[in-house]
Amino acid sequence: MKKNVIERLNNRESVIGILGLGYVGLPLTLRYIEAGYRVLGFDIDLDKVEKLNAGQSYIEHIPAEPIARARQSGFEATTDFSRSMECDALILCVPTPLNKFREPDLSYVIDTTESIVPFLRPGQIVSLESTTWPGTTDEELLPRVQRNGLVAGKDIFLAFSPEREDPGNADFTTKTIPKVLGGYTPACAEVATVLYSNVIDRVVPVSSTKAAEMTKLLENIHRAVNIGLVNELKIVCDRMNIDIHEVIRAASTKPFGFTPYYPGPGLGGHCIPIDPFYLTWKAREYGLNTRFIELAGEVNANMPSWVAGKVTDALNERGKSVKGSSVLVLGIAYKKDVDDMRESPSVELMELLTQKGAQVSYSDPHVPVFPRMRAHHFELESVPLTPDSIAAADCVLLATNHTRFNYELIAQHAQLIVDSRGVYRDPLPNVVRA
Repeated sequence: MKKNVIERLNNRESVIGILGLGYVGLPLTLRYIEAGYRVLGFDIDLDKVEKLNAGQSYIEHIPAEPIARARQSGFEATTDFSRSMECDALILCVPTPLNKFREPDLSYVIDTTESIVPFLRPGQIVSLESTTWPGTTDEELLPRVQRNGLVAGKDIFLAFSPEREDPGNADFTTKTIPKVLGGYTPACAEVATVLYSNVIDRVVPVSSTKAAEMTKLLENIHRAVNIGLVNELKIVCDRMNIDIHEVIRAASTKPFGFTPYYPGPGLGGHCIPIDPFYLTWKAREYGLNTRFIELAGEVNANMPSWVAGKVTDALNERGKSVKGSSVLVLGIAYKKDVDDMRESPSVELMELLTQKGAQVSYSDPHVPVFPRMRAHHFELESVPLTPDSIAAADCVLLATNHTRFNYELIAQHAQLIVDSRGVYRDPLPNVVRA
């Protein structure tokens, strides 16, 4: 069985099924098609499926042209998960958010797995890419894929290979970012290595699915902890009247032993604000408290409130109350030059300021209309940045430092700028650092 599966993968005879066609699944889909595979895409969002089947993109940094070419080469998207039986490989790329208690929500992973279980057959490989706690693949997926008598490592192959997408990063692509993977058995790892090595330049096998799951968490916890450190230092430096960004630039001249991390208004994206809590939750099962990780999470989670406080103070110093003041938020995507709003701290800032009575608007060249979100919504459209629109705001809050913003124009016409990203290096009378 294993030999036949590997042979079909190497000969590009295998049909690849991508379950979840978002920021991870769609680039992976296009990469497999580019490498000569036939791909069948699955998603529960009918709007996404219809757009893809029409050759359209719904993600800004992914143009429509490769999707149109993919359609011409046989790619199809569907909401019918029974068609998973047509696929030789099934790669799960679905969200793993936190619930309201900041505990792991595996409902997307479990529901997707359950939707394909009735249609699993010998000779398939199932690979989970969604970030999760160590043990998920073995404890949650394994009993489900074996429910109908298939044996993992013999009849069917099971692996975990964490996604490493970085939306908007032009320096790295799905093809060039090394791929970590762990198999449930050595045979599973061998098949998974072939599955990915035919489309990705470097595959990095590890000893188990748990090791692969922990690798992803380490990567993001590393970033979360260091960002929490520099965010805390930003608050200290602010109280001491020191520019944290000047300090970081100076420290970065050291050619060894220092890696720069940059403060901001809070953490965003689907990984860094969420993934560390998957480990803290799982660690409690082993009687352990991950105090270091939780402290960093607490610091990062408090940053929007701290920045909102800086807006309040800056307005007060100019004889204005937050209540009734107009605040123009610049950038509502979670990071620069993308349209991805997952866990964006800008949205929390907008809510905090609205609760204080501010009249909030926003400008973001990547998000023309505020989208429907699971937990937040504003009936707003992006405001064009003109001398008049800038000057009309009592406060301009720089939340996301998009390259397309004209920062000279903003500084020239804004009454007050609260800069949470360190864009303005030189002291200006209308700029307050936050």
